[in-house]
Amino acid sequence: MVKKLLLSLTIISSLHFSADEIIVKGKTVESNQSMVVTRHFLATEVGNAILANGGNAVDASVAISFALSVVLPQSSPLGGGGFMIIHDANTNMNYALDYREMAPSRSSEDMFINDGEIDRALALESYLSSGVPGTVYGLYLAHQRFGLLPWKELIEPAIVLAEDGFHVTATLANSLSKETNIRKLSKTEDGREIFFRDGKPLEEGMLLIQTDLAETLRLISKFGPAGFYKGITAQKIHLDMKNNGGLISIEDLDNYEAKFRDVVEFNYKDITIVSMPPPSSGGLLLSLMFNMLENVDLDKKPHTANNILKISEIMQIAYSLRSIHLGDPDFYSVPSSIFLDKNFAKQLLENINVDKTSSATDIDPTNFKIKENTTHYSVVDKNGNAVSTTTTLNTAYGSGIVIKDTGILMNNEMDDFSAAPNQPNYFELLGNEANKIEPMKRPLSSMTPTIVFQDGKPIIITGAQGGSRIITAVLQIILNYHEFNLGAEESVHLHRYHHQWKPEVLMYEMFSEDLINELENLGFELRQRPPNYDYSNGITSSIMIEDNKLIGVSDPRSGDYMSIGISKKK
Repeated sequence: MVKKLLLSLTIISSLHFSADEIIVKGKTVESNQSMVVTRHFLATEVGNAILANGGNAVDASVAISFALSVVLPQSSPLGGGGFMIIHDANTNMNYALDYREMAPSRSSEDMFINDGEIDRALALESYLSSGVPGTVYGLYLAHQRFGLLPWKELIEPAIVLAEDGFHVTATLANSLSKETNIRKLSKTEDGREIFFRDGKPLEEGMLLIQTDLAETLRLISKFGPAGFYKGITAQKIHLDMKNNGGLISIEDLDNYEAKFRDVVEFNYKDITIVSMPPPSSGGLLLSLMFNMLENVDLDKKPHTANNILKISEIMQIAYSLRSIHLGDPDFYSVPSSIFLDKNFAKQLLENINVDKTSSATDIDPTNFKIKENTTHYSVVDKNGNAVSTTTTLNTAYGSGIVIKDTGILMNNEMDDFSAAPNQPNYFELLGNEANKIEPMKRPLSSMTPTIVFQDGKPIIITGAQGGSRIITAVLQIILNYHEFNLGAEESVHLHRYHHQWKPEVLMYEMFSEDLINELENLGFELRQRPPNYDYSNGITSSIMIEDNKLIGVSDPRSGDYMSIGISKKK
């Protein structure tokens, strides 16, 4: 039970918890030693216990991810993948870890095309929609390189949560009750057994027990990646895929690998921003947008019509270039240097309209000459190591398919490829040759784990969930805090907006009536996405650092978030 887990975590924490230390918990908290911010309070408790027991930020991040695979089935199960940015305070080095899903070896460019049209059911809710999961391999690779505590210790809390169960929160209950998710999770016998009672989705307060998942986690705990990519678990995945028209094979699982890549690093005025390289589109788009913003005069207040016009124009240009130039660098020559080039960014500003919003036809990326459901968490430990991690299944509950006798919910990341040129995916993003489906290729992602530095020290650790809206959410967090001088909490809480070129709409959370009228007069077509779990323009987990003070800010757009910090008494 939850009480049993929390008691065990309290005991673990107390082993290294001294009398001169205090633990602070809440939505926004301050501490002077360590901080954990995640999408679920139980995962936050797990991460904090690992830190209190002598683990570092990577240890905590690994344990958090496994815990989230249990308590956040809509966003973070083992059947997905992710990205991690790691700051090693001892060496002052930064690392980008890519454990994105990969297309099965029998994938083909036109696998989702029927009668000349994209079959969305195949791309999103079938066994064909899943790429080879990367989560387990990636977490193990991070632990092997940076971890301090034993691997088994990091997985044990997740095993307890899966085996003994936890009480369904209002957020999870609301998600389970949605018609789309009911349809998804009803497709497999195991899905119905886990997430339903008497034919109805679990309700708030009910106990969610995942016995098969607990056993899968035990195998991973005992054998490392071999407990997932080889042996009985791999055989179960292979057999279920084979019996239901899926493509993932024993060989695909055995051949999967996560990898460290060079970080995307660039300067904006007096700060340095470190983010994820391709197959994430986040780091390069952030670089391009911030490089353009360096040459733009902005009003002092963030939400003026003038600011929104200029920033949304920059968003449009960035997303238009994303559609034709970004993909898996192992398969396509991504022109990364151009996205980092400040002169190129300055040239692009000639294409922005300062009088009214541009239409999609006004912005043609071919004329610019060039030589994704998700979760995020942030951790800083007492030694200054920082980890920013984003994981995903793509849409809520991924494909909805639970692999028989494993408890593993599978991703539907194959929809993040370009199934056909200039045809939008679930998030209405376009793509072309760079992101076409190819065997063993990783689909382009919007996940943007990011760490911001000033004078060589971290000041912001952030990232977001929200599909295509992740990148602009991160952009606005940094702008709010550094450019507009908002406080840590206000920087996260402030209503967001988003423009991705196509569709030709400015998505906004909440604006005043006067501002809405101003924007409409500038030619904007507006689409409201209220600031809640289902419709927001990104949900973030952020840590700001001011004068050696850690400020953990949970996003109010989701009710299950929690920040926990450890402080030394003065």
